[in-house]
Amino acid sequence: MADIQLERVRKMFGKVLAVADVSLHIKEGEFMVLLGPSGCGKTTLLRCLAGLERVDGGQVIIGGDDVTDHPPGKRGIGMVFQSYAVFPHMTVFDNIAFGLQMQRVSSAEIQRRVGEGAELLQIQQLLARYPAQLSGGQRQRVAVARAIVMRPRVLLMDEPLSNLDALLRLQMRGELKRLHHEVRSTTVYVTHDQVEALSLGDRIAVMKDGTIVQLDIPDRVYDLPATRFVGSFIGSPPMNFLEGTIRSSNGARALETAGVRLEFHGVPARGRDAVLIGIRPEHIAVERVAVAGGIPAGAIPAAVVVVEPIGPQKLLTVQVGPSTLKVTTPVDFAVDQGQRVWLRFDPSRIRLMDPQTGDAIAS
Repeated sequence: MADIQLERVRKMFGKVLAVADVSLHIKEGEFMVLLGPSGCGKTTLLRCLAGLERVDGGQVIIGGDDVTDHPPGKRGIGMVFQSYAVFPHMTVFDNIAFGLQMQRVSSAEIQRRVGEGAELLQIQQLLARYPAQLSGGQRQRVAVARAIVMRPRVLLMDEPLSNLDALLRLQMRGELKRLHHEVRSTTVYVTHDQVEALSLGDRIAVMKDGTIVQLDIPDRVYDLPATRFVGSFIGSPPMNFLEGTIRSSNGARALETAGVRLEFHGVPARGRDAVLIGIRPEHIAVERVAVAGGIPAGAIPAAVVVVEPIGPQKLLTVQVGPSTLKVTTPVDFAVDQGQRVWLRFDPSRIRLMDPQTGDAIAS
C-alpha cells in the first residue's frame, strides 16, 4: 500500500482546462471516490495519476516517490476500466495471470496468486472458462482479479460498474466493499453514480469544472453540502432549494420563506437578508389537514402537483409559491394531485446557502 499526494495537478486539452490545479492527499489504505457529472475532470485526474496523461503542471507522488514523469508501468498501480478489457481467446486463468506472465513470475507463484485472487473474487469455479461463457459481472470480477494479483501499491478504478444492470451493480458494490476490507489497498474510484460514492467511499471528492468543490466523509457530503451544486447533485431525489429571508425584529433574527416563519436556530449573526434554504425531501413532514383556526404555526402551504408511488414510499412534487419541491411520505399517506397540504421542515436539517455564490453559509 502507499499514500498518494497530488500537488496542484493541472491538465489542458488545447485551450480547455480539464483539471485546474487540484491538490489531494489520499491516505494509505483509503478508498477515495472521485464523484461528479460527465466532463467534470474526474477521469482525466485519474488518468494523470495513472500516467496515461502527461500533466501540464504539478506533481504526482505515490508512496513518497515523485512519479510525475514515470510511465504507467513504473508507478506500481493496477487499473480496472469501464470496459472489461479481457482477452476473448484466453481462459479466465490466463486472463488473470497475463500481467504476471509478462513480468516472468515463476509458474508456481502464478498458480498461487491466481488462486488467491480467484478466491477473493469468488470465481474459482470459472478459471477454465472463456469470457464468452461469463456474465458481465463475472467478467468484471476477472478484470479486478487481474489487477489485484499484481499486488499494486495503488488500485485505480474508472467507473467499473457502469456497464452492469442495476441488480449486478448492487451485487458488485457489495463485492468491492468486501474486497477492499480484506485487501486494504489504497483505492481511487471514479464514478458519476452518487449511490456508489456514498456506499463505497471512505471519503468523497466531489468535482465540478476541473476542481474539487467538497472533500469529506460520505455522511457529511450528504448532510452538509458545501455548495448548492453538491446538494443538488447528491441525493435521489436531490436537495430542495427555495428562497428565504432573514428578518430582524426586536433584536431577534428569524428565517422566513413563503410568508412563514420557520423554527431554525442557525440564523447567521451578521447581516444577509436573502438566502437559499436547502432541505432534503426526507426531512420535510407533510400534513393533509389544517388545524382549527387556519394554517398550523410554522407550516408552509403547498399544492400537490404529482404523486409517484416508489415502493415503500410516495414521492410528492409540490408547489410552494414559485418553487417546486420534492417530498417523501409513507406509502399509505393518502393524497391526490391538486390537494392542498402543509409542510414542516426539520429545523436541524436546514442548510442555508448564499443565493449569489451557492456556497453554504456558516451559522
